[in-house]
Amino acid sequence: MSSDTVQKPVICLMGPTASGKTPLAIKLVQQFPCEIISVDSAMIYRGMDIGTAKPDKETLSAAPHRLIDILDPREAYSAGQFRRDALREIDDILAGNKIPLLVGGTMMYFRILLQGLAELPQADHALRHELQSRARQEGWEALHAYLSSVDPAAARRIHPSDSQRIQRALEVFLLTGKNLSSWLRDQTRPLSGYHVYQLALAPSDRLRLHERIALRFDQMLSSGLVEEVRRLFLRTDLSPDLPSMRSVGYRQIWEYLAGDVGYDDMREKAVAATRQLAKRQMTWLRSWNNLEWLDAESKEVFDQASRRLDKISLKNLP
Repeated sequence: MSSDTVQKPVICLMGPTASGKTPLAIKLVQQFPCEIISVDSAMIYRGMDIGTAKPDKETLSAAPHRLIDILDPREAYSAGQFRRDALREIDDILAGNKIPLLVGGTMMYFRILLQGLAELPQADHALRHELQSRARQEGWEALHAYLSSVDPAAARRIHPSDSQRIQRALEVFLLTGKNLSSWLRDQTRPLSGYHVYQLALAPSDRLRLHERIALRFDQMLSSGLVEEVRRLFLRTDLSPDLPSMRSVGYRQIWEYLAGDVGYDDMREKAVAATRQLAKRQMTWLRSWNNLEWLDAESKEVFDQASRRLDKISLKNLP
């Protein structure tokens, strides 16, 4: 990689859910010439505000976020689409003589943006139908176990209930005889022409993160999350199989509204699922290269981040 004086700066602020990424990013925007790009696979959807911890209108007025509220919940959105959209927004921000600050916890989006996108085989509808039929008979956990036998690395990344990603990983393997992890490793188009500063915000105490997750979900419930999901539940064009409705919190409340679980069980399942999400996000981050870690529990976390951003030369801007 060439020197800072040649390449354009891009800042990535990553971290597990409930670690405080958004408040920190907003403070940084107030001090540095940055604009925020959201890296969140749920914030892209309109009408999903409380459960995604989307910034309110006042906050967005002071610190606009790009790539939120860009789709209706009935629409799908791929990591490849995110990469194209993010690159467009990055270049637009740089053209305005500001620094892109990408903030979020969707680690697959960060990975695809920075490391590139493999040219995977196109979907095979017959095979997809076959896998869905098998899932109805055996359950997605059984298919996840099969994935573990043919692609252990992918199975570690993919939750046993994430039917969309399990299906795609098995589809790639069954179509080509080569597992998804190998495809991703062998075919990449890394991001070039930018100097990427990667910051990871995470608490040093896992139990403290668990407490924050439970507290935040309870605050979401108090703020009307059930009613937010009820409005989605009552739409005839949405179903629990859509990627938007499989988002953590939304999936569990959908089950509650459908009468499949009680309120207390819904809350317990949602908090547990969020903890599992945070665990998977931390697993991604621990395998990441060139990260600078920030302690989410430190009172000096803003100063820690500021010192790191101070070294970014504005001479790199167009």
